[in-house]
Amino acid sequence: MSEIVSQAWKRYLLQLQLHPLRTKAITTGVIAGGSDIIAQKIAGIKKLHFKRLLFMMLYGFAYAGPLGHFLHKMMDAIFKGKSGKKTVMKQVVLEQLTVSPWNNFFFMLYYALVIEGRPWGFVKSKLRKDYPSIQLTAWKENLFNLESKICNNQGCLEMEKL
Repeated sequence: MSEIVSQAWKRYLLQLQLHPLRTKAITTGVIAGGSDIIAQKIAGIKKLHFKRLLFMMLYGFAYAGPLGHFLHKMMDAIFKGKSGKKTVMKQVVLEQLTVSPWNNFFFMLYYALVIEGRPWGFVKSKLRKDYPSIQLTAWKENLFNLESKICNNQGCLEMEKL
């Protein structure tokens, strides 16, 4: 069995090299779909909602995968030639202050309008009410816990060592 997994992984990595955008888009779509299946089961939904599942997969395939691909290309260009723990920390901070707010806003908008089919008035009200606390929570988890984000082969960096 491990030989099958090893060969599948090698083929995946080859596709990632040959067709990075397509491979990342498909991968993200599959992960978004798998996550939604798990979320539906945890929520106690007896019969899988395939429309919701397909729209979540579409979100991963058409938006999240390509955004991640181009975000990392941009980060590579901005931090060209730089590496190390401080650079990783700067990348996390930059991503959290720029892309994270947009991602959270867009996901809330997409989920309410497309997946739930809510009317615009409801969505606008929900965004006003919930978005600030959702974004603050994201920053709390990702900016104030940077030590959990900055790991390498030697282990995780402790903030006081920066």
